[in-house]
Amino acid sequence: MTVTNPVLPGFHPDPSLLRVGQDYYLATSTFQWYPGVAIYHSRDLVHWRLAARPLSRLSQLDMRGNADSGGIWAPCLSHDGEQFHLIYTDVKSWGINEPFKDSHNYLVTAPEIEGPWSEPVYLNSSGFDPSLFHDVAEGGDGRKWLLNMLWDHRAGRNPFAGIVAQEYSPAEGRLVGPRTTIFTGTHLKVTEGPHVYRKDGWYYLLTAEGGTSWEHAVTLARSRDLLGPYEVHPHNPLLTAVDDPGLPIQKSGHASLTDTPDGRWVMAHLCGRPLTPRGECPLGRETAVQGLDWPEGEWPRLTGGGHHPALHATLPALPPHPWPEVPARDDFRGEALRPEWLTLRAPAAELGVRLEDGLVLPGREALMSRHHVALVGRRLQSLHGRLRTELSFDPRDFQQMAGVCAYYDSRNWVYARVSRDEAAGRALNVTSCENGVYREHLSHDVPVGESGRVGLEVRYSGDTFGFAYQVAGGGWTPVGPEFSAGLLSDEHCGGLSFTGTFLALTCQDLSGERREATFHWAEYTEGDA
Repeated sequence: MTVTNPVLPGFHPDPSLLRVGQDYYLATSTFQWYPGVAIYHSRDLVHWRLAARPLSRLSQLDMRGNADSGGIWAPCLSHDGEQFHLIYTDVKSWGINEPFKDSHNYLVTAPEIEGPWSEPVYLNSSGFDPSLFHDVAEGGDGRKWLLNMLWDHRAGRNPFAGIVAQEYSPAEGRLVGPRTTIFTGTHLKVTEGPHVYRKDGWYYLLTAEGGTSWEHAVTLARSRDLLGPYEVHPHNPLLTAVDDPGLPIQKSGHASLTDTPDGRWVMAHLCGRPLTPRGECPLGRETAVQGLDWPEGEWPRLTGGGHHPALHATLPALPPHPWPEVPARDDFRGEALRPEWLTLRAPAAELGVRLEDGLVLPGREALMSRHHVALVGRRLQSLHGRLRTELSFDPRDFQQMAGVCAYYDSRNWVYARVSRDEAAGRALNVTSCENGVYREHLSHDVPVGESGRVGLEVRYSGDTFGFAYQVAGGGWTPVGPEFSAGLLSDEHCGGLSFTGTFLALTCQDLSGERREATFHWAEYTEGDA
């Protein structure tokens, strides 16, 4: 069976892959986006559906004030034969060249993937990328072990100080016993993302190395003892694209493994697709899958050989199992947002978002805020994609605005907003923030009439994107300049960031009145249409 990568396009980083019976589950990072962690479900490793958003309550996750690209880093989904376990990190503060990282690690559990998911158990804050290993296979003793990379803030030290393991006691709900460093990494450095697998009497330790950009790689080591010492795969790295900038799948690393019922193996890994070789990746870090050949007692290799990620990967043949397509149009009816929509740092209800004859957004803080932003967005998953909506909004002054935006983080976005201008009345302009620098791209606001709905569109056409509007049932009129798609990418936004482009509906009221905007529907489509 052949699959075209990535299998989860758009912002879907740090995959944690798991099989339970005939079902495959895959959890990915969500960073500052809410609800936390996305869990996907597949029966054939090719077709995936969004199955769960496990961190949906403030008691589980409150990211108000978290740094951009903070929040949920690299979750780990596992099952011990009785229930699901989800380990996650809430990174409160971090930054390039900053010595400290406040990264708090938690555990939640559920009897089924849909939940209900428990209240969190706090574990530690010693590092990030935690995982939980259940030693239950092949005569294991049944103990549970937490692994994470260890962060060393001291001057002159390697901040990626190695992988540590400590026993977790379910009965006590805490870590017990000594913390042991089991692996300090290879010459590739930046050792993180640990997962342990038991096979043929060996403990296999899978890690990410090289950093999450072009040097990213997957390293494998093994030991007869969980706590080491570990010997490294003789053909390390198991996966990387570092030596070939021309590969369409780049940044390959941060992987996890699972087996099929008949004993074959598959690897899910992070990847990126740059606009040009070693250029910008507007869709963010995505998830791809590769087949593994793993003879008993031997080291695994990629199916097909070598260590390069395959755009068209060979996987174990499983019966095809497609899912119903998600409708392109959302009329915002029902009791809750559809699961493809996300908010920033807090639940929709906490931000005052509600469904009431459409999507109602109260005017909250500016897009540059990291606290209370009324914004509802979804991933851009194709460079030929479009979001359209129809807006009712009656701003009283220039401090009140609403519209559509292409959003990366609080310092990087482009926004077609309806507001009020003293001369033009209710009017439209295109504004942007590029690494913290604010601009308005029209010399004069464009009047859109004092009443009636306004249609708004943001569209991606390959390596550029732009906006259009519609009033009084007329045609769609382009507004503002065309922007480079790379403007909203990990590479452009500060040099080290971790999310991807979102298309969003948003409303601000800097006067504090909380003037509301209603979005009557939204439609996301891909392709030339």
